[in-house]
Amino acid sequence: MRHGGTRRLETDRLILRPFRAEDGEAMFRNWAHDPEVTRYLTWQPHENAEASHAIAAMWERESRKPESYQWAIVPRGQEEPIGSLSVVRMDEAVDAVELGYCIGRPWWGMGFTAEAVKAVIDYLIREVGAHRVAACHDVNNPRSGRVMEKAGMKKEGTLRASQRNNQGIVDVTVYSVLAEEWMSGEREKRMHDA
Repeated sequence: MRHGGTRRLETDRLILRPFRAEDGEAMFRNWAHDPEVTRYLTWQPHENAEASHAIAAMWERESRKPESYQWAIVPRGQEEPIGSLSVVRMDEAVDAVELGYCIGRPWWGMGFTAEAVKAVIDYLIREVGAHRVAACHDVNNPRSGRVMEKAGMKKEGTLRASQRNNQGIVDVTVYSVLAEEWMSGEREKRMHDA
């Protein structure tokens, strides 16, 4: 892959940008403190803004590495992030990446996460050279699967008792899109829009 790191990406409604240390307060307030946001995730809610600040500062440092991909999701017209989106696993032997994301409850159901995931998939395939972009969700969190579908991923199947999150050992459903599918779908969309 041709690593380009966490580049600023823009969509109709969002700016996806690297985290800054000063994002910690907004991270804590907007999503990281909320046990409903972290219910199906692998990390516990942050106990205070200092914990969020430490994470944001770490992500800012890591954003200088070309193989690091960690975006702050920021609605246009705002300064503070409402969620995060990152590459959580990478297998360079097969040019594959896996995404993870979360967004604050006030922004659930607005399509922001799918919009962000779609932009990141496009960047990872077109610019970084990923052949496969995948994501998975706890089977008890089907809303996350709908995000993946809206972003253009296809359901592959369920892996039984294959991951641990805040609910314990869980079954996860895997979604993915391959580069050739993504490029073909974009070609079809351009032809339809013409």
